[in-house]
Amino acid sequence: MTDAAGVTYEQGYFALRDGRGALEVRRDVVRVSGPDAERYLQGQLSQDVVALAPGAWAWALVLAPQGKLDALVRVYRTGKDEFVLDTDAGMGAPLATRLLRFRLRTKADVEQLDWRVVAVRGPGAVLAPATTAPAEDVLAVPFQWGGLNGYDLLGPAPVAPPGAVVVSEEAYEAARIEAGFPKHGSELDERTIPAEAGLVQASVSFTKGCYTGQELVARIDSRGSNVPRHLRGLLLSGPAAPGRPLYRRPAAGHGPAAGEDQAAEEGPAGEGTPAGKEVGRLTSVARSAVRGWVALGYVGRAVEPGETLAVGGEAQPGHEFVEARVSLLPLSAGGR
Repeated sequence: MTDAAGVTYEQGYFALRDGRGALEVRRDVVRVSGPDAERYLQGQLSQDVVALAPGAWAWALVLAPQGKLDALVRVYRTGKDEFVLDTDAGMGAPLATRLLRFRLRTKADVEQLDWRVVAVRGPGAVLAPATTAPAEDVLAVPFQWGGLNGYDLLGPAPVAPPGAVVVSEEAYEAARIEAGFPKHGSELDERTIPAEAGLVQASVSFTKGCYTGQELVARIDSRGSNVPRHLRGLLLSGPAAPGRPLYRRPAAGHGPAAGEDQAAEEGPAGEGTPAGKEVGRLTSVARSAVRGWVALGYVGRAVEPGETLAVGGEAQPGHEFVEARVSLLPLSAGGR
């Protein structure tokens, strides 16, 4: 497979893994500015915004009052009274609306920017000092998650840096899955509990003051993050579609285990697939040039890393029914 620039999928994948790859990614950008911007965001984000100096960044959660997820954002401080938050495409408008809804008697402006984002990833993606942008109207913001490192260029018209390999979305999706970086619309939605998706360690400060939605995060953490399901990596024996259920086969010697989600369904995994107990569901799938078919998915807390599950649904032409071996994230640290 070759993209429009003449770079094969494999070349793009290994540029992200071993060199320097770049592509435009679909993300939305929201700016919060004004004399009360710091104080306001300190009460709305899960990270310690006050501790961010100009040019510093952090992952953060914007939560509903009940503690469920409104948005996973990267917050970047551009000045004393200005912050830029970026999040997945389609989340910018809901994020701005959510921030405006809680802005009472506060001197802070919230606006979604008509900006684009170019991602630069790989060991060769070394960012210049954070205070130096590659162009006057472009921000260079570091990126780090699960061994996938680099930076993003945010602005009205960012371009890939000279010498970077322009990679395909398919290659980047494989790298994203291997790193375990969750995405809104796939792994994240308004029902997500942060601890289920592995967001807490990277995105929450437990030493700052109160913020909206804090109670649920703190309560789950105090109980050892014992949530009904966890986001895991999955090594697949073949291709499968996101949304497919995952089944624990009785033949594998596993009966329903204590602590499994009581809402899990009993029944066939699909025509020709052994019956079993549904214990999870695929959320994202891609082909890795190193590990074959890889996926992210949620599985019940009783499912242990190393178990092999059956993927429900009919097999694709030319393929047997797919199995999924459960792995901790990132896959880059624990894959085959």
